[in-house]
Amino acid sequence: MDTAGARAAARRPLPLLLALLAAAYGVAAVGALAGSGSREVYASLRLPAWAPPGWLFGPVWTVLYATIAVAAWLVVRRGRPELRRPALLWWSAQLLLNLAWTPLFFAAGRYGLALAEICLLLAAVAATIAVFAKAYRPAALLLVPYALWVAFATALNASIWLLNR
Repeated sequence: MDTAGARAAARRPLPLLLALLAAAYGVAAVGALAGSGSREVYASLRLPAWAPPGWLFGPVWTVLYATIAVAAWLVVRRGRPELRRPALLWWSAQLLLNLAWTPLFFAAGRYGLALAEICLLLAAVAATIAVFAKAYRPAALLLVPYALWVAFATALNASIWLLNR
């Protein structure tokens, strides 16, 4: 988004927020479609003792996708103008990587490839947080629970890969 576009979007905060929420929840919807049998797949896997119950993932991701969208909204609305574009590029990159994980893990059953992909996602989330912190610190702080959850999911993915080879 160019500076003029960001200024225009900042003057229309609700449509911008709705668009960012639609993008984040669009990723969730595609993931849900790609992983339509995810509950059954997850239940059939050998899991580490510390694995959460399958029902927990939906509520956690529902909250996280909202914070992902609100963080981007804050950067556009209040972030340093010269950092909005790189911040939104990183935000988009991590969202695309987020989108790719579910089909790899659940639809394709490629746990090792999904592990490599989620490592890239974790790096992209960290980069997004770093850029957001420079653009508008409160937006970066909103992404910390997301980063922690992705780090946890990375460890879980690694354990599942090792236990189910």
